[in-house]
Amino acid sequence: MCRTEVRIKAMSQFELVIGNKNYSSWSLRPWLVLRHFRIPFTECRIPLYQGDSKAALLEHSPSGRAPVLHDGTTTVWDSLAIIEYLVEKHAEKGIWPVDREARAIARAVSAEMHSGFEALRTHLPMNCRARGRIRALTEEAERDVMRVQEIWTSCRREFGDRGEWLFGDFSAADAMFAPVVIRFSGYGIRCDERGSAYVDFVLGHPALQEWMNHAQGESEIVEELEVGEERE
Repeated sequence: MCRTEVRIKAMSQFELVIGNKNYSSWSLRPWLVLRHFRIPFTECRIPLYQGDSKAALLEHSPSGRAPVLHDGTTTVWDSLAIIEYLVEKHAEKGIWPVDREARAIARAVSAEMHSGFEALRTHLPMNCRARGRIRALTEEAERDVMRVQEIWTSCRREFGDRGEWLFGDFSAADAMFAPVVIRFSGYGIRCDERGSAYVDFVLGHPALQEWMNHAQGESEIVEELEVGEERE
């Protein structure tokens, strides 16, 4: 059962089940795709890290995890699988880049984000309310940070000539890296000039600002995800 439900548009086809907006990086990814491309959906929020969270999520998905997309009798779980399902349902939206080479690279870096960067995710958990915090990076997390910046730089250099997103126009790849942008901003991770410009641009996206504002209003606090020290 949903704790909160928001109908983004009256005649929505999809229902997206998400976790806490403050902490759930995987929920943000398909949510951002839906909002950016103005695909109507109903939002169902189930707070994670609660005693009954697993049971509530199992009512929606066999994985017992968020996010989950419902489309009639079809249930799709996992962020990247949901995005690919939306690509098939809305081919006209251009969720992946149109150019074949750019699309291949966008899928590759998105898959790398999906399956890798464990040290970065563990050491710097997404926390939309975190501002001005600092945490010394482990060697493994530092390598992840450097690899993320390498991806951003190479994608912007090779494919970003038409706009400010990784591949010029907004694509699923930007949604996949949006939680990392929030991490870099919240924990003060330094980037080169190109990376800093990308972070600032993504944070200014109206849909992401909407998500961040909602996160500010959430009451749940998960102590193990509240890491880092406030800067003096």
